[in-house]
Amino acid sequence: MKHAILDLGTNTFHLLIVEANSDYTYTVLHESKSVVKLGEGAIERNFIEKVPFQRGVKAVVNFARQIRNFSVNHIHAFATSAVRGASNGSEFVEEVFAKTGIKISVIKGEQEAELIYFGIRQCVELSPHPVLMMDIGGGSVEFIIGSNEKIFWKGSYNIGVARLLEHFSPSDPISNSQISEIEKFLEFQLQSLSKAIQDFPVQCIIGSSGSFESYAEMIAPSRDSRPDKHKSCTYEFQLNDYFNLHESLIRSTRKERKQMKGLLKMRVDMIVLASIITNLVLQKYSISQMKLSEYSLKEGALWKCLRQEGVLA
Repeated sequence: MKHAILDLGTNTFHLLIVEANSDYTYTVLHESKSVVKLGEGAIERNFIEKVPFQRGVKAVVNFARQIRNFSVNHIHAFATSAVRGASNGSEFVEEVFAKTGIKISVIKGEQEAELIYFGIRQCVELSPHPVLMMDIGGGSVEFIIGSNEKIFWKGSYNIGVARLLEHFSPSDPISNSQISEIEKFLEFQLQSLSKAIQDFPVQCIIGSSGSFESYAEMIAPSRDSRPDKHKSCTYEFQLNDYFNLHESLIRSTRKERKQMKGLLKMRVDMIVLASIITNLVLQKYSISQMKLSEYSLKEGALWKCLRQEGVLA
């Protein structure tokens, strides 16, 4: 059976097509992504503006064309923060259906966190001890405290990097006072996470895809341990490497970041805010270990769909 997973995020839409076996293993047939920046210009007003709205519809129309080339049996499409929070999110879902026949499920933040956990668990070898898992999106950031067997706690916060960028409009380069203002805002928003970490102490953080992939790629030129997704979907950071990168990012101009090796163009504007979130979590909770999982939401959704557990229904 062939399955297509469409992960329609705030910044990027992802398509994953696999051929699945009866034992739930699968072969990846196709992967592609489209940068849509669905929240551009109005995410703080909980609205999808006309230009990104049409950009998003066009991206799904293109995905539908790719899906037809693979004679897919099942299509599982889901949207996250930007569509979830937009007053015209249902209109976006309806237009996509009218133009492609693809029905989008708009999932809640806690569902999103659960799927991220199942994605990470396929990539990183977990133990019975709790670890903190983190996914930095454009609209929201998900945190999960879990082990190899279960989720102890999960939460979703509307502090994604596209929201922070629009809300704070940082200078170029960002100022120390702005960093302090953002950190104060984040600490207030993450009070329930702080309580959860008191209940379930953690020493390791696992960041899924996105910004964490960028950190790894940017650190790699100075080290021999370049992540190779063909051999492994995980990577362990040396924290000093990350802290050095963080200092470089917060002191950099946009022009300088555009020249940084390993940093994708789509992340130039948002990587500073992502790193402020990451650095805050590492420092505030005295984390001593950080890993990357290249599996995230779409792989977790696939894991659920292959088992027909109906999470996306």
